Amino acid sequence: MKIRYDPSVDALDIRIIEGKLECEVIHLSDQVSIDIGPEGKVVALEILDASELIPDLKAKGIAIENVLLKESVASAREP
Repeated sequence: MKIRYDPSVDALDIRIIEGKLECEVIHLSDQVSIDIGPEGKVVALEILDASELIPDLKAKGIAIENVLLKESVASAREP
């Protein structure tokens, strides 16, 4: 999973399944869309004008909780 915020265009992209997949895009609103892949799996979410929809996004950023880091990343941080 990758979470990316691009402040230059104020877009938040949450990619749940990586790789190239043919998806159906469902627009929940003018600013929010969801990509549905094979077998109905959620592939990605995109939020345009994200700082307008997510309070304090630019000021506080995004907190990620209960996420298991890849072993190579976690090992690199250990003394």
